[in-house]
Amino acid sequence: MRGTLFYKMSGSGNDFVVLDGRATSPQLWSPERIREICDRRRGVGADGLVILGPATAQSVRMLYWNADGSHGALCGNAALCCGRLAVDLELVPAGEFCLLTDAGVVRVAAGKGGEETEVNLPDTELPQDHRIDLRPGERWCSFGSVGVPHLVLAVDDVEKVDVTTRGRELRWHPSLGPAGANVNFISPSGGSQPRLIRTYERGVEDETLACGTGTVAAALAIASRNEAQFPLRFRSRGGSELSVRAVYRGSQASEIWLGGEGRLVFRGVWEAA
Repeated sequence: MRGTLFYKMSGSGNDFVVLDGRATSPQLWSPERIREICDRRRGVGADGLVILGPATAQSVRMLYWNADGSHGALCGNAALCCGRLAVDLELVPAGEFCLLTDAGVVRVAAGKGGEETEVNLPDTELPQDHRIDLRPGERWCSFGSVGVPHLVLAVDDVEKVDVTTRGRELRWHPSLGPAGANVNFISPSGGSQPRLIRTYERGVEDETLACGTGTVAAALAIASRNEAQFPLRFRSRGGSELSVRAVYRGSQASEIWLGGEGRLVFRGVWEAA
């Protein structure tokens, strides 16, 4: 059977086409071709494309592109998925290993079998309060980077937010510069239940069902405002739960661990190669 072998992965509903780097190379994937395979009607359908390949005996290399063909330095849920798939493809043994990304080295803890994975993201500066004109139902806004830039907006109820419209407005807010940022809306869910989070993701230019780095940015923003302590739990729009733990050292967060799903949905061959 001719074509490109792919693995369709899901990280809490944030979905990816993952390719084995031993059978392909980044030079073969133009932005147009990435858009084609990520197209949800004429391609496989995904929020992004990943090429996962061997590096050393204890590390693998992850290259990531958004669905629009633009390069991304890091994607938290893609890292969770790659951690799981790297073990399944026997690129590295189960346990703890390193994922080499364009945002730095990410440690991964993934056992053999199952879907739960943890990734240790690079240290980062704590999010800072960000001034925008708040609307009714919006409480506060923070901005920070977790490999990629994120705006975090606390609201009374995420279910009442028009994420597509408001997210697009804020994603291109002049104060964020020409590249813009992802926009994450968060709200409490009551009692001991996980907080709720919804994300408008740049590169996809729409709401996605989950965002790993956005969840980390939200957790850091909440904890830095002393509204809660780690570990923090969030429920994504896709319904799955993600957890974040970290340690503060001055103005930096370190030992940042994101836990969540890395699930193989199916594998197949894309014939439009």
